[in-house]
Amino acid sequence: MRGWWREFAGLVLPVACGGCGRPRTALCTECGQALYGVRPRRVRPCPEPPGLPAVHAAAPYEDAVRAVLLAHKERGALGLAGSLGTALAGAVRGSVAASGAQAVELSQPVLLVPVPSARRAVRARGHDAGRRIALAASGELRRAGVSARVLAVLRQRRAVIDQSGLGARERLANLAGALEVAPGGRRLLEGGRVVLVDDLMTTGASLVEASRALRATGERLFHGFGQLSAAVVAAPSSAFEINRN
Repeated sequence: MRGWWREFAGLVLPVACGGCGRPRTALCTECGQALYGVRPRRVRPCPEPPGLPAVHAAAPYEDAVRAVLLAHKERGALGLAGSLGTALAGAVRGSVAASGAQAVELSQPVLLVPVPSARRAVRARGHDAGRRIALAASGELRRAGVSARVLAVLRQRRAVIDQSGLGARERLANLAGALEVAPGGRRLLEGGRVVLVDDLMTTGASLVEASRALRATGERLFHGFGQLSAAVVAAPSSAFEINRN
């Protein structure tokens, strides 16, 4: 019921820009430029945790971008999913290009695998923000001629505590072994270029655990398309500044 009400409210209530609050627009030109107006880049948290796949992000997590992500995830501004999906689609393109797969055949689609949110968080928010953005990104990619689809094959196998306030090492320990591929998921992952997707990367702990769970299904799934990679809408600005050879 809560999710239905948010969908309805988004259609009938006055809107304001999710980034700066400007009235009568869900996302103004300036905030849209901050979100998806620049070339996505490889990002690395510091410290970079072992097992983290190569991650591309569309924008630094600051100012308008931070406001838009929080408005969508925490305040139910569901109309922002399309813009966030556009940003994520750009990061996915950067991820695929960096892996050496410049062109993807229709028989070998890009498979977007969302990092699952905790069930209690989804219930509290009334929607699954990460999956909604992933679906918007796959639609954006298909409109651009890329064969893409979302495969929500990861699921939680045990409860984890709230990550807020935990340091990088504590987050890794909290999430270790928490995810698994659902029954039948391995078969769905075969024959495509798998890209892990999420709205935000902070320490990288969630992506490390999601990568571990996928690799546990069999390393051969990722042969032929380079290494397993990841794409996110945003990452800390410091993650953009680190450049390692």
